[in-house]
Amino acid sequence: MRTALEGSANSNPPAEMLSAKEASKAILEKICHWLDEAKAEEIVTIDLEGKTAIGDYMVIASGRTDRHVGAIADQIQRKLKEEGLGRVRVEGLEACDWVLLDTGDILVHVFRPEVREFYNLEKMWNADRPAEVTAH
Repeated sequence: MRTALEGSANSNPPAEMLSAKEASKAILEKICHWLDEAKAEEIVTIDLEGKTAIGDYMVIASGRTDRHVGAIADQIQRKLKEEGLGRVRVEGLEACDWVLLDTGDILVHVFRPEVREFYNLEKMWNADRPAEVTAH
């Protein structure tokens, strides 16, 4: 069995990492389907590989009103629990301007349109990460 370092040195991830990424991709597809069923608008997915270690994917969607945002978040949380992912962290349900659901591998942001426009996460996370400057 190869180590993660050996896999990255050969540009091939170890089998365990590949299957975890595939599992995340399968849940991502389900989340996007559920968001569409809940009438979420402007659904965007962002692959976080190579950008951060906080997760594999980020999903950003909008609800028309605070009530719609809350209903979308509740539905996604319930469906994730039915899938066996009951330990989803949820923040922002009190105000429902911006609700974050964190599955560990996938971050789901549901915004009211004006809040989404203000924070503009798509621009922040889609941009290529600048090279780190090292001081010598």
